[in-house]
Amino acid sequence: MGSSSSPAPVPLRIERAGPDGVVARVVLARPERRNALDAASIAALGEAFWSLADEAPATLRAVVLAGDGRAFCAGADIAWMRAAMALSNEENVEDALGLADTLAAIDACPVPVVVRVQGAALGGGAGLCAVGDVVVAEAGARFGFPEVRLGLVGATIAPFVVRRIGVGATRALFATGERVDAAEARRIGLVHHVADGEAALDATVDRVVADILAGGPEAVRAAKALAREVAAAAAGGQEAMLRLGMRTAEVLASRRASAEAAEGLAAFEGRRRPSWAPPEGSE
Repeated sequence: MGSSSSPAPVPLRIERAGPDGVVARVVLARPERRNALDAASIAALGEAFWSLADEAPATLRAVVLAGDGRAFCAGADIAWMRAAMALSNEENVEDALGLADTLAAIDACPVPVVVRVQGAALGGGAGLCAVGDVVVAEAGARFGFPEVRLGLVGATIAPFVVRRIGVGATRALFATGERVDAAEARRIGLVHHVADGEAALDATVDRVVADILAGGPEAVRAAKALAREVAAAAAGGQEAMLRLGMRTAEVLASRRASAEAAEGLAAFEGRRRPSWAPPEGSE
């Protein structure tokens, strides 16, 4: 009788938290590999975010992207990259498109994505930070794009990184492979909050999520979508900006007429928490 091989470990898990489970926690679960990305984990991550995108505002209001163990994500799995050397050009393009699709899925997630970083966020791990909405890092975390030191280039993540930290910082970090600390990553715009120690890291993540939940579910989604739309249009020149003026006016008019806006204003004037906010002390 032949022996059967044990099933491959699941590369990530999804948990629900917050009131009525409206917060999804997507956790990279390869701590023994420092959550390095390979084809399976990239595919699972993309599938998770495309699936979450279908949820309604009432059931999904925020996503926390985290990693098990001592590192958030150490970049690409060396064994996976080595195996890619045996692929044809067409197969390599198809393989790289998997990461591009996953980054696009996270970037397009309709609710804010809060990235929790400990240990390291290198290469693709830093790319995951670039597509997050709010990045919270432990003070000892390190960030960088070491691909050139392996004779590679952070090509798939480049559009998102340039958009986040600008051309100058990207050119410097891509060309040198230098690793920077959380404070420097915050200075260049890759990180938004720095916390000293993992307890403070979790507390800061919880505070950011609570801030998101304090906003109207539909308004928060509209705000994120509008920011992405403005950024895309701003790169299109004066004509695009003129069209954008009408678009932003339409969005504002729509929000002003919404039931959420009415509830939000009423709650403000009545000095109470709006209906969508968790009860005080429940965060």
